[in-house]
Amino acid sequence: MDVELSDVGSISDSGVIKPPVPVQNQPGVRSEIPKVEIPNIQSTKPAEPSVPGQSRLASLPSLASLSKKPQTVTPPVVAKKPESAAEVINNEPATEAVSGSNTVPAAEIIVTEQPTKLAAVVASVLPEPTETIEQIRAGIGPDCTRCKLATLGRSKVVNSTGNFNADLMFVGEAPGADEDEQGFPFVGRAGQLLTDIIEKGLQIPRKDVFIGNINRCRPPGNRAPEADETIACKPFLKREIAVVRPKVIVVLGATAAQNLLETKVPIGKLRGHFHDYLGTKVMPTFHPAYLLRDPHKKREVWEDMKMVRDYLASSK
Repeated sequence: MDVELSDVGSISDSGVIKPPVPVQNQPGVRSEIPKVEIPNIQSTKPAEPSVPGQSRLASLPSLASLSKKPQTVTPPVVAKKPESAAEVINNEPATEAVSGSNTVPAAEIIVTEQPTKLAAVVASVLPEPTETIEQIRAGIGPDCTRCKLATLGRSKVVNSTGNFNADLMFVGEAPGADEDEQGFPFVGRAGQLLTDIIEKGLQIPRKDVFIGNINRCRPPGNRAPEADETIACKPFLKREIAVVRPKVIVVLGATAAQNLLETKVPIGKLRGHFHDYLGTKVMPTFHPAYLLRDPHKKREVWEDMKMVRDYLASSK
């Protein structure tokens, strides 16, 4: 007999395994395929965007944005506005300090100012005048007491004189005895020699030039003005230069040259070529009083005056 083994078939009496007979092939058995219920699995796709026409990808962060490194934002450097024309903000670009191979971050850059360099640049031209020669004289007054010369035998305050629109200006040291008595600059023997230099050498009438001194009061014994005396008086001369605005300033002697150019270089080395004062040509030369003591220096003064003459002729 055969032994039934359910769905795996049967074994005959001889031990041979017979394969199972398909249901649909068995006689008398109805062929039906059982139905299998498939569960309703919800889709896990992302919800559609609420904005019509917008792609689902548009709502997702881009791959490029995810791969970018965070950017460092450097705070802007705000330049401080200078308070005056002589102060300078340093407009040069800041440089990063480097120590070995490590660079200081931009936020830690230290901006250093260079006031000396900038002051020289800013102060390279004469300031615009805001007054007249008459107003400067009135401000000084006839009895100036700004320095000790007022109590050392001075008779008069000797102001600058001449053409207020002159192309050529002469600046001396201080009044002598004759100037202190008359109240005008360069009227003694040295003044007469200066007149010859102007009118005979340069061929310019003296009335067409402007003449003054570093100091307006006579020092005792015709000594050179001392530092505190020139400090008190020199600003008035500088204000006059700003009003007259000459093309050339001839400074006569060491005291005048060193005070206007702010140097200690001897007059013998200063003379012979032009210097600059706020954009104005300056020619140092020997003082006429020195020429009276050493006439051999007149040739050098004449060489200086020829350069002045040629420059004035070329600048017309």
